[in-house]
Amino acid sequence: MITLTVNGKRHELDVEPDAPLLWVIRDELGLTGTKFGCGIAQCGACTVQVDGRPVRSCVTPAGSVKGQIITIEGLSSDLKHPVQQAWLAEDVPQCGYCQSGQILAAAALLATTPNPTDADIDAKMTNICRCGTYPRIRKAVHRAAAAMAKGVKA
Repeated sequence: MITLTVNGKRHELDVEPDAPLLWVIRDELGLTGTKFGCGIAQCGACTVQVDGRPVRSCVTPAGSVKGQIITIEGLSSDLKHPVQQAWLAEDVPQCGYCQSGQILAAAALLATTPNPTDADIDAKMTNICRCGTYPRIRKAVHRAAAAMAKGVKA
């Protein structure tokens, strides 16, 4: 048995401690917004936040996680998070597969770097987008940063 706190809710789960967090989130909790991409922590489709830090859940043993886990479903119940709003305004998604991981990585970046430069975004946003929407991702991160600077709550 392991205990995880996901999106503010505590879960007692009968899973092996070395089970990848991704599969526990998807298969045991039914939260399918977190996507499987590569399985080797390279693409970032599986990114969630643990205590506000972006974590590649495909290679993270569920039993090793002691902090608060946030998935895309828990970022905002009404899609009003500034990053989600910026993603929509800048028309970032094409296929959309990487977007939950991209959004969680962007929200984590803005929590630590409220006014990022393009270089900051490029250095911290290491998720892969097969559709190549990187210029729109940068614009959306800047838009969300500006909204948050004006007091829009995350």
